[in-house]
Amino acid sequence: MSISLVAGLGNPGREYASTRHNIGWVVLDAFAAKHGLRWNEAPQFEAEVARWDTPGRTRWLVKPQTFMNSSGVSLGAIARFYKIAQVDIAAVYDDITIDLGLVKVSVTGSAGGHNGVASLLEHLGSGFTRYRLGIGPKQPVQMDLADFVLGKFTSDQQTLLNQKLETHVQGLELLLSRGAEAAMNQLNRRDPK
Repeated sequence: MSISLVAGLGNPGREYASTRHNIGWVVLDAFAAKHGLRWNEAPQFEAEVARWDTPGRTRWLVKPQTFMNSSGVSLGAIARFYKIAQVDIAAVYDDITIDLGLVKVSVTGSAGGHNGVASLLEHLGSGFTRYRLGIGPKQPVQMDLADFVLGKFTSDQQTLLNQKLETHVQGLELLLSRGAEAAMNQLNRRDPK
């Protein structure tokens, strides 16, 4: 397995820019900025795409513009065009079951109620790597899930996220350089403190 396509999941539009559901874009934007990559419109894929050339290989960073629940439409089109197998794809997205500030990497599992991931499973099949960014726990508990994920971080949460952003980028770099197993071993057990 060697990841060639990294997709951040999120929703286009200014009103969604700083919502919990768009944390995948925040991390991917920070990753692209760190590596000096530029986003380009790719209307044929309904996506913004950044090409990352490193010695001996090209990787693609992708932000689908189809809205979260149809992310797989965009990614499926790109994967077919560049002939990238699902095992060579990583998806970066929010996960309510993980505490804010933590990351978990996995290569199996269901959508877990995440409509963006459900769309990826529908259009790509399973086997892609998941880089899951914690946005939990949901509070207040009785709040509607859609309202929570489409809500904005509190100022304390945003401060924590800003502090963790470089760590999240480094974790993604670890995943890309050493693979899912190494990333799981290092990131999934990390203490949040």
